[in-house]
Amino acid sequence: MRMKAVLAGVALAVATPAAALPLCETEASDPAVPTLLGLKDRAALQDRWLGERLETLVPGLMRKAGVDMWILVAREYLEDPVVATMLDATSFSARRRTILVFFDPGEGKPIERLTVSRYGLAGLFAPSWVPEEEPDQWKRFAAIVAERAPKRIALNVSGETAFADGLTASQRDELLAALPEAMRARVVPAGSLAVDWLATRTPAEMAVYPEIVRTAHAIVGEGLSSAVITPGRTTTEDVEWWYRERIAGLKLDTWFQPSVNITRQGVKGTLDGTSIIQPGDLLWVDFGIKYLGLNTDTQHMAYVLKPGETDAPAGLKAGLAAANAVQDALTASFKVGASGNEILAAARARAIAFGLRPIIYSHPIGYHGHAAGGTIGWWDNQGPSPAGERRIGANVAWSIELAAEHAVPEWGGQVARFRLEEDAFFDGTSVRYIDGRQTRFHLLPRAGSSVGGCE
Repeated sequence: MRMKAVLAGVALAVATPAAALPLCETEASDPAVPTLLGLKDRAALQDRWLGERLETLVPGLMRKAGVDMWILVAREYLEDPVVATMLDATSFSARRRTILVFFDPGEGKPIERLTVSRYGLAGLFAPSWVPEEEPDQWKRFAAIVAERAPKRIALNVSGETAFADGLTASQRDELLAALPEAMRARVVPAGSLAVDWLATRTPAEMAVYPEIVRTAHAIVGEGLSSAVITPGRTTTEDVEWWYRERIAGLKLDTWFQPSVNITRQGVKGTLDGTSIIQPGDLLWVDFGIKYLGLNTDTQHMAYVLKPGETDAPAGLKAGLAAANAVQDALTASFKVGASGNEILAAARARAIAFGLRPIIYSHPIGYHGHAAGGTIGWWDNQGPSPAGERRIGANVAWSIELAAEHAVPEWGGQVARFRLEEDAFFDGTSVRYIDGRQTRFHLLPRAGSSVGGCE
């Protein structure tokens, strides 16, 4: 069955999320968790997205990389990062040994997608091995390659990035041994082909990503409210585990343990663990979910009002505004073809020229939390790095993660670090926040959340 027919059938059957939210800069007060799809509908939507990605992205990426065959191999529970994103939603891991083969016959013909296994992965790949006819899987694989005689064969082997290094040593040895010697000379690293597959977001994914980030924003706000936190009694660890329970209750996943800590007047560094939240504390949370195969990464800040206060002190609000200004310096520095190191240098120069004290450490987000596609700085290294040499492309989602250091007059000039992280999308021209950004503190005591999410 041709892929378009498969997609059409799925499109008719799958429920879709609520009306898509637009990418925006503004934020909504007290956003609610959107209505989430049931597990069956989630799976159907993810398979539709995957089918569209295989049909529309792979041909251009292979031709950009200059290869006419791409071979991926994984064994059960030892997934290549790319293979893991090409399995249908009801295949949780590779079966025994899964071999995927993409072949471009040229002359405008469609890319062939084959799996050298019994299974076709929900119709996304054509099953091309019948063990009863040829018991040797590698021999059947070698015949498929020989029949097509590719000129350049890409394998996921890389010393530069784990995202293009999913082929294990033993499977690489067996794969090469199965090929004729003349064919082995045609093997090249997949490199940017693997990275670009993982990093590139499609219009269909971006139509729903705002709702995914809205869900994260809503949960963050719930946790930073009087429904969860009682000053003088609640610990930061209590809030962290409340977030874990809330995520599990919504049938969502998280890709890291939520973090909550306290910056307190007169205390050096931060407090966490069993530290009890008190009036006058500045709270910070780092939080992420995984929904529909896509990840979020959010850092927000809250202030615990003292008796008689109705807002945070002006010095703290100025620190938050400084972090927003660093965000502006960074997003204004994105440019297709620039390296992460170049963007970091440009953003820091902009921020410092405005009298800011920036610390920038941003990364792509998507299939993974710290995702494929390069980096822009590290929290402990504000200079160039090998990972920052990768050139920045279009249609990539980013976590704009950074901090500004700022002296707080009301705290006797104590320097506090204001850390923010918001998910955004770079379309090749501009960076837009996927569901707004924090520009004012969550305030406690408060019955619900106070920031996060576009109107």
